[in-house]
Amino acid sequence: MEKIHYTIDGKAFSTIEEFAKYFSATVLRDHTWRGNLDAFNDILRGGFGTPDGGFVLVWQDHITSRHRLGVDLFDTLIEIIRDHGPGGSEAEDGVELVLA
Repeated sequence: MEKIHYTIDGKAFSTIEEFAKYFSATVLRDHTWRGNLDAFNDILRGGFGTPDGGFVLVWQDHITSRHRLGVDLFDTLIEIIRDHGPGGSEAEDGVELVLA
């Protein structure tokens, strides 16, 4: 079964609050994430609106996001996402990240 693909437009936000609102509208069904990084980690585990069996997150214009969010915050978000995918400590969650 093919995983659902979600596309994040890196030009659509500049702050963690804007990213949280964008991610909630794009990926989550009936839940809203407000920007807390611990909660983001929990969301990627599943059960908070993300599909069972994982998904593919295509982050377009990720260089723009890295610049706007700041290197430290962007790298932290990427680390959290990758931890839930291939080779990560929570790989069973099946989240795949594609930086475009």
